Amino acid sequence: MRKGVLILILTIGFVPVLLAQKLITVDNAVGIALKNSYDILVSRNNADIDKMNNTVGNAGMLPTIAANGSDNYSVNNSFIKQFSGSEISSSNASTNAINTNMQLNWTLYDGGKMFVTKNKLNEIEALGGLQYRNQVEQTVYDVVVAYFNVVKQQQQLVSYNKVISYNQERVTILQTSFNAGSSAKNNLLQAKIDLNVSKENSIAQQSIIISSKRNLNQILSLNIDSTAYDVIDSIPLTYKPDKADLIKKIYANNTSILTFQKEIDIARLSVDEFKANKLPKVNFNTSYNFQYTSNSSGTTLLSRYYGPQVGGSISIPIFQGGNANRLIATSKILLESAQYNLENNKIQVNTQLENALTDFENQEHLLSIEKENTDLVKENLEISMQRLRYGQTTALEVRQAQQSYEDSFTRLINFKYNLKVAETRLRQLIAEL
Repeated sequence: MRKGVLILILTIGFVPVLLAQKLITVDNAVGIALKNSYDILVSRNNADIDKMNNTVGNAGMLPTIAANGSDNYSVNNSFIKQFSGSEISSSNASTNAINTNMQLNWTLYDGGKMFVTKNKLNEIEALGGLQYRNQVEQTVYDVVVAYFNVVKQQQQLVSYNKVISYNQERVTILQTSFNAGSSAKNNLLQAKIDLNVSKENSIAQQSIIISSKRNLNQILSLNIDSTAYDVIDSIPLTYKPDKADLIKKIYANNTSILTFQKEIDIARLSVDEFKANKLPKVNFNTSYNFQYTSNSSGTTLLSRYYGPQVGGSISIPIFQGGNANRLIATSKILLESAQYNLENNKIQVNTQLENALTDFENQEHLLSIEKENTDLVKENLEISMQRLRYGQTTALEVRQAQQSYEDSFTRLINFKYNLKVAETRLRQLIAEL
């Protein structure tokens, strides 16, 4: 995570320069993704929202203050007949009533719920950070896999171009032999056919490289058609995992496990929140009031009241229709489910770790074998070409040697790529990308 942030800082100002230089390393690509990825931007916004919501005011610890005011004006026609027989009547009598106040309400005690809620907001903010970190790790994984897929496809193109050079030499040798009358024409024709097929493979491979770059651009949130750049020409393979170290780190660092653990903490605090609803609540309130009333008729022509007011209230829950117990029971079930989810996730992550480690070891072993095999098929092809020059072998033997060389080189490239993918997966599981 620290490495990713450093890459991001170094890359933000240099993306145009990198593209202008037409060479992007895997670290450059990761830095561009950390800056541009919409998935990361959305996840960061969600984490920011959780952070902004984590306040003492949102937890209910602070008072609320409000200024209120009203002005009511009325015009009435009235007629009043009293028991004494006298009559009072008025027409178009007006009344103007003005009320203003500044009011403060503060919950002093709510069964400790406000403190539980603040702790819950802390955990929700931490959960948002973990979810953001998980998105960053997933994006880095996607970038690394897509980047080295481009490298793999370019290495495959190198293989096809080498085959083209061998086929061209084979055509030249067989053309000379045919002109001298020492070789059948069908051998020459087959050599030309094989040369054309290898050229077709090279052209098709160039399209695959462009498609792979576009896929990488999509992950980097770059222009899809901005493929006029180069990647490195080899896949570095220096990672040596230690199983005991991986197992130790996965429980401490894996974001999936940490996320489920955080959800348990939040669920446990939710239980405490609902328990607090069964306890008394004490409120404090104070205000400063002003009231003014004027009448155009009646016994009171003018009245005015102003001054402070202080008060308080206490609410003791006695019966809530069973809702308090129901909410507590429900939250306990959710807590239990969160604990089940954590244990299930640990099993899943351990399985993923074992599978990734097995895949890494297998690909490493296959790569070791194929490296030796590649040396053998290359030597065999060189010998076959030399024998062809001296007319000591058949065209079919050379063609088979070329096909073995091409197949071995393809396997070698795939094993290197698969080993890098397995390495990246292991690093992702222990949050060390």
